[in-house]
Amino acid sequence: MAKETEKKTVAHTYTKVEGKTQSKEELLQQTRKNAMPYRITGVIFWILAITCEVFAILFFRVALEWDFLYEEPGHTIAWIVALALDLIFLVVGSLLWKKGNHLDPAKRSQEIKFWCQNNLGVIVAAIAFVPFIIFALTDKNATKKSKTLAAIAAAVALIIGVLFGIDWNPHSQEEMLENAGINTVYWTASGTVYHTHDDCGHLKNTKDLLTGSSATAIENGKTRLCKTCEKKDADLLAAGEQAVTEATPVDDGEKDVGGDLTVEIPDDTTGG
Repeated sequence: MAKETEKKTVAHTYTKVEGKTQSKEELLQQTRKNAMPYRITGVIFWILAITCEVFAILFFRVALEWDFLYEEPGHTIAWIVALALDLIFLVVGSLLWKKGNHLDPAKRSQEIKFWCQNNLGVIVAAIAFVPFIIFALTDKNATKKSKTLAAIAAAVALIIGVLFGIDWNPHSQEEMLENAGINTVYWTASGTVYHTHDDCGHLKNTKDLLTGSSATAIENGKTRLCKTCEKKDADLLAAGEQAVTEATPVDDGEKDVGGDLTVEIPDDTTGG
């Protein structure tokens, strides 16, 4: 006989967290403070990436010797390693920068700033690889084979860098502030989102939950409302509105079915 499988959920333990901010301005100051370390570290990694690109150019043009490697293909290995490090630093920097943007998002109403802030990694990716491609293709001493290899390697790295540089799910300041007025939400110490329902499927295996207002969750580094909870709230709201509509009587303006019934009694003057 097959055993019946039961879905088990962990009983939650709640810890109340008090908020520190009392206004929208204070909340924005706190989010900027939370995002600053990620942005600074991301910029540092981007600087390291561009530095590696400079070394790659010098190695390719044989302007810098790497003595412990063979002359051929020693310089090829050198600029390939430099390009690989360039890509690694670029990707790490882009991920850190996007994390900072999620903690402290830009205003969607400021379209140019919003796009630039959320896709700055794309611009840096171009800076980190396009100059190398130009220097490699214009090097008069390099062979056609070396130029082709360099262009292909840098182009592939550029595409990867652009893909990581784009923020495919950008957050906006308007959305963050709109959701900051919820009285009670739940979140985990390591998660990035907060929930309006403690029975959300994403929390079923989590024992320890932190609870407080959505503004407090944002203060503590939570970036957005859970999409599952957001959809559930929308469905509940729609169901409530539909129930109210169905319970409201419709006045067609023509007749009142529940009105008083008037019966006219004829005046019989001929009766005896």
